[in-house]
Amino acid sequence: MTRQNGSTGRDGARPQRSEATGATAGDAAGGGPPNTPEPLRSTPGFLVRRLYQAHAAAWLRHVDTALTGPQFAVMTAVQAYPRVDQGSLATCVALDRSTMADVCRRLEDRALIQRDTAPADGRRKLLSLTAQGESVLADVTRRVSRLNLRLMDGDEDTDGFAELLLALDQLSERWEQVADEDAV
Repeated sequence: MTRQNGSTGRDGARPQRSEATGATAGDAAGGGPPNTPEPLRSTPGFLVRRLYQAHAAAWLRHVDTALTGPQFAVMTAVQAYPRVDQGSLATCVALDRSTMADVCRRLEDRALIQRDTAPADGRRKLLSLTAQGESVLADVTRRVSRLNLRLMDGDEDTDGFAELLLALDQLSERWEQVADEDAV
C-alpha cells in the first residue's frame, strides 16, 4: 500500500485529512512515514534545512571525510586570498570568529594551512595553504565538482544552474540582512 496524498486506507476507504495540514491519522500511525504537512512545505527555512541535511549526507558519502564543508570553504578562500587575515576571511566564508578559529586550528594541526602572526599586528593571523593543503584541496575540489554535477542531475554547466546559484546567493544576502535587523 502506497501512502501518498489521496491514497486509500487498508479498508479501501479514503482517510480523513486534516484541513489545516492535509495529513491523515494513518500517515503517522504505522503506514510508513507521514507526508510533510503543507505548512512546512511552504516554509523556506524548513526547505533550506532539508536541502542542507541532504547535502551534508551526500558530502559524507561522495566527497569523503577528508575535509568538512566549513574546512573546504576556508581552504578554498585561503587559496583565493593567500595571506589574508583569519578574521576577515571568517566573514567571507560565513563563519563566526570562534568557529573560524576552531576550523583554522584543526587545519593547522593537520598541516593543511599555515597561520603566521601579522608583523604589524600581533593579534592578526595570516593564512596560507601548505603544499599538503594544496594537494588535499585539489583532490576535494574534484570530488565537490562531481557531487555538484550529481546534485544538479548533470546540469551544472547550464544557465539554469547559474541562475539557481545567483538566486541562492541573493537569498542568502537577504536573509543575513533580516538576521541583523531588530525584531519588529
